[in-house]
Amino acid sequence: MTLLHKHINRELSWLQFNERVLQEAMDTSVPIIERLRFLGIFSNNRDEFFRVRVASIRRMMQVIPGKEEKLGFSPRKLLKDIQRTVEQQEELFTNTFRKIITDLEKEHIFFRSETELTPAQESFVQHYFQEKVRPLLFPIILNNLSNPDALRDNSIYLALWLRDSSGRVNEDFALVRVPSDIISRFLLLPGDNKSNHQYIIMLDDVIRFAMGDIFKPFGYDTFDAYTIKFTRDAELDIDNDIKKSFIELMEESLKKRKKGVPVRFVYDNEIPPHLLKKLLKKLRITEGDHLRGGGRYHNFKDFMDMPNPGSSDLVYPKLAPIPHPDFSRDASIFKAIKRNDILLHYPYHSFQYIVDLLREASIDPKVKSIKMTFYRAAHHSNVINSLINAARNGKSVTVYLEIKARFDEANNIYWAEKLREEGVNVIKTLPGFKVHAKLILIRREEEDKNQYYTNISTGNFNESTAKFYTDSSLLTNNREIGKEVKEFFHLIESPFNPPKFKHLSIAPTSMRNHLIKMLATEIKNAKEGKEAWAIIKLNNLVDEKIVRKLLQASQAGVKIKMIVRGICVLMPGIKDFSENISVISIIDIFLEHPRIFVFANGGNPHYFLSSADWMIRNFDHRFEVATPVYDKKLQQELWDILQIQLKDNVKARLVNSNPPNQYKQTSSKIPIRSQQVIYEYLKQKSIDS
Repeated sequence: MTLLHKHINRELSWLQFNERVLQEAMDTSVPIIERLRFLGIFSNNRDEFFRVRVASIRRMMQVIPGKEEKLGFSPRKLLKDIQRTVEQQEELFTNTFRKIITDLEKEHIFFRSETELTPAQESFVQHYFQEKVRPLLFPIILNNLSNPDALRDNSIYLALWLRDSSGRVNEDFALVRVPSDIISRFLLLPGDNKSNHQYIIMLDDVIRFAMGDIFKPFGYDTFDAYTIKFTRDAELDIDNDIKKSFIELMEESLKKRKKGVPVRFVYDNEIPPHLLKKLLKKLRITEGDHLRGGGRYHNFKDFMDMPNPGSSDLVYPKLAPIPHPDFSRDASIFKAIKRNDILLHYPYHSFQYIVDLLREASIDPKVKSIKMTFYRAAHHSNVINSLINAARNGKSVTVYLEIKARFDEANNIYWAEKLREEGVNVIKTLPGFKVHAKLILIRREEEDKNQYYTNISTGNFNESTAKFYTDSSLLTNNREIGKEVKEFFHLIESPFNPPKFKHLSIAPTSMRNHLIKMLATEIKNAKEGKEAWAIIKLNNLVDEKIVRKLLQASQAGVKIKMIVRGICVLMPGIKDFSENISVISIIDIFLEHPRIFVFANGGNPHYFLSSADWMIRNFDHRFEVATPVYDKKLQQELWDILQIQLKDNVKARLVNSNPPNQYKQTSSKIPIRSQQVIYEYLKQKSIDS
């Protein structure tokens, strides 16, 4: 049977992943405020999916109509499959939200609309509107709207129907943007002294309640408001104007993104047909499968920041970062790394260790240079501030900051300009490539010799995301690895004559081939009756060449266990095809992000950490690194963590099962929730050291 007949489309696989997020919101064992936050994550994910993936499919339909054989699939049929799945998930989403609202009331937490307020609450909302909300509102009369491209993508608007009950003033229509990016979408209302009830009103309803303050001076006394939202194509088209810098071209492209073609328009089902028709005409939106009616509220992504107005048991308890024992013995981080290689696991360990490393390097007289890659920097980055301080202290600082990191472009442009102002050498990448590797290389002079202190991570150097993304990060003084990382930095600037690497596996030059060779070794060993297996942890598995090799390995008898959080096009467990491959996905409070590869290698396992998922874009269009982990203790640590995850019987789902996303069942009667067990495992290691 061919691969094409036994794989799942990547877009549909992604939708299955997002349904796993929705399962967390549906799970009544999850604290109720966290369930609302998972609804927010689901909604945010789906918005991005429409902005990027659905927009790309629509572009395919326009570029190559009638040439579907070149793609190997029908974009039109795929869009229908996507829409059908999205509609099914939307029904689940709506029912889940209603159930959560009911469950919240059992916890004495109530959402109130503008028509359900007590006199005291009305006074409170009116004052809040005047002080905080009204200064942020800039209504647009619909008949005056000449440039619909000026409306903000991914924002919600209230479509207003303005009327005068006496008939003296003609009806009119207006749009008001709900400024939830500036002030909270949720307002805690005063309760009464007789109960412990907590009341919340949405910002949308605050505006509905008080919008008469804006429009009554024009003779209107009757107001109806309906939520609308449209999502634009977020792909960037970058011009090839040699007279402009790359940053100038990116800034122009970002402005164009704000005016991208709408790929989805959602609206309140209660909106009057004549108002909807007028909106579509003024916004230049044609009717089609991207129009969707919905409920009163949209942009549920704001629920990611849902406050907890109740008791502490309505959210997950915060886990205090575990002190890493290797850093407790020395005042200097360099001394700790020189003693032995160190593995950090975020967020179980604190990301502050990396900030401290750079801070120490910035003032250490022996440090001569720092080189570093950036893909997604925090908005308020102490990492970048440490690099700026290093430059001010006379260090040679070079940063490979990826301007094209999707949806972080503006933030990265800001930091690139800031770093340049401070004397940091900011390197831009070649067109068509992104720097996705996560590297720090510090050159330190010790006894007249260069020593390299290297950090190779699976995740971004971002102190914000490090609090809720799990990642693994290797700190090493290995001279050969340090020299190869130095060569990798040269490769980014001049990829035309790539060096050969003995230790590191590099994309876009050799990583795919290296992984295929590793799998080929397992196939050879299986055929010879030797130990043959692999454990692979990824975010996404899409690359067809790698998938074919995995299937060959399975058919040769290689046992392959995979942990894939997101997209997985491979169908595991099919007799005589993929029966030796199992795939699980773990969705929990932290977002699983490490890429870890372990190959049996005939009884002498090879361990790797990597920034790369197994996708075409990572292998062919990104600069990526996979590093070996040589230290036996650290290998054991990675092995233990992987085994804990493979035994998860609480948050693990079977990927591409039938029906999809079944929870994994094990013979163990003891619940194993891997993120919690890993925290306790690392905590005990810290105590024992």
